[in-house]
Amino acid sequence: MAAAASGVAALPWPNAERATSSFSKSAHSQIRIPHRPFPIQTLRRSAFNPRCEIGAEKPVQTATSRSLRSSALELLKTSSADRYTKERSSVAVIGLNVHTAPVELREKLAIPEAQWSQAIGELCALNHIEEAAVLSTCNRMEIYVVALSQHRGVKEVTEWMSKVSGVPVSELSKHRILLYNEDATQHLFEVAAGLDSLVLGEGQILAQVKHVVKVGQGVPGFDRKISGLFKHAITVGKRVRTETNIASGSVSVSSAAVELALMKLPKPSYATARVLVIGAGKMGKLVIKHLVSKGCREMVIVNRSEERVAALREEFKDVEIIYKPLSDMLGSAAEADVVFTSTASETPLFLKEHVQMLPSVSPELGNRLFIDISVPRNVEPCVSDLETACVYNVDDLKEVVAAHKEDRLRKAMEAQKIITEELSKFEAWKDSLETVPTIKKFRAYAERIRACEVDKCLSKMGDDISKKQQKAIYDLSMGIVNKLLHGPMQHLRCDGSDNRSLSEILENMHALNRMFDLDTDTSVLEEKIRAKVERIQK
Repeated sequence: MAAAASGVAALPWPNAERATSSFSKSAHSQIRIPHRPFPIQTLRRSAFNPRCEIGAEKPVQTATSRSLRSSALELLKTSSADRYTKERSSVAVIGLNVHTAPVELREKLAIPEAQWSQAIGELCALNHIEEAAVLSTCNRMEIYVVALSQHRGVKEVTEWMSKVSGVPVSELSKHRILLYNEDATQHLFEVAAGLDSLVLGEGQILAQVKHVVKVGQGVPGFDRKISGLFKHAITVGKRVRTETNIASGSVSVSSAAVELALMKLPKPSYATARVLVIGAGKMGKLVIKHLVSKGCREMVIVNRSEERVAALREEFKDVEIIYKPLSDMLGSAAEADVVFTSTASETPLFLKEHVQMLPSVSPELGNRLFIDISVPRNVEPCVSDLETACVYNVDDLKEVVAAHKEDRLRKAMEAQKIITEELSKFEAWKDSLETVPTIKKFRAYAERIRACEVDKCLSKMGDDISKKQQKAIYDLSMGIVNKLLHGPMQHLRCDGSDNRSLSEILENMHALNRMFDLDTDTSVLEEKIRAKVERIQK
């Protein structure tokens, strides 16, 4: 789950400062785009090819160099780099999740919530990344981007992930999930709906997707396309939970953790097992809630402060809840049979030498159970080597999930119908963004002509014309223009209400641009390329 969800303070993002500084120095020099030479031999390479490395030596500002630089964008259109100005931005998701990578690898890439904004900024500083968002939970660490160049953008993001985590690119490539455009959109919709979760239909993932939007508000780089994608995913998640029964049964990692503990405990000891919960944040609270629903009436909670524990006592008045500070964690563990951990600590709380010193539990129970649902993990992996302890992490919850496999498949089919419907709506909205600049320019073009002709008409009619007549002329001109624009505008809009393909709509857009000379401004993509180059040159 999200690192900030628990009651234990999150430690700094490991390697972040070191990785950021090292990447910022080397990222641009690692990306070189081949090109064919121009006949103008004196033109500097960096002047006409914005994707190439910019030299460290700043050129002398002469009239000739300024002239060459001003014509660089024109030359771009005749170079091999021209393909970048014709390539549409791509939506991509790159990351690891519970289905593709073990927890040992996922915990190295986990990004605490406090670092999400910083991560977005670093990602959008890459050459080919326009927008970005980070979704980091106990089951996944996925980065969603809008890339100016699909393959180069993915390469840059993968290298960035390697830098901040210390995991080699080759290792990441073995386990990463990589999806583009409609597939990436469908994946996020399935995530928000709980279809991609370890526990089908879990409710907490939707709250985490909402939190991505909340954190991203106002952050440069969390812009229109990515923001729209996540907001639509929230709509999908709500519809699936409202219109299907996917949320019935065990629907969270916390509830599955409690069920796993019950599966591992001998049945006679259900009522007598001593329970310890480390962390009283969102995850810890859900663990407590499900323990109570299974009949647990006494437990010890270790947390940084007593405030949250006091609130839990008020909520569960029939349960005896004992508070212990973090300093008493090992002492409390010595008196517990089952230990649940759910904190945001970046380092293990229970080391092998700690657990080795704990007294044995009663013979009826066999071994002390550690149910660790934190990522990064709170219990050191080698604790499982001890004969007196059994350690389970989030990946071990698959045993609980397998017990409801048939029911999972049936519920997933119901939800997929909703996802398919919403996917069509979102793709139509996203595609319509391509024609927005042309629609605006075409309307402005028509308005200039209308206003000019009305002024000519009024000037010919002299000063004797009344306000009523002026309004009639104005209304007539507006009516004519709106009726003339209606047909072309309909053929530029893509709202999913007809069978027009995107290629047909884009053909109409290009035709209007040519016929009315609308495409006189530098394209949006060229502006983005120019901005990237200028930032690198500074």
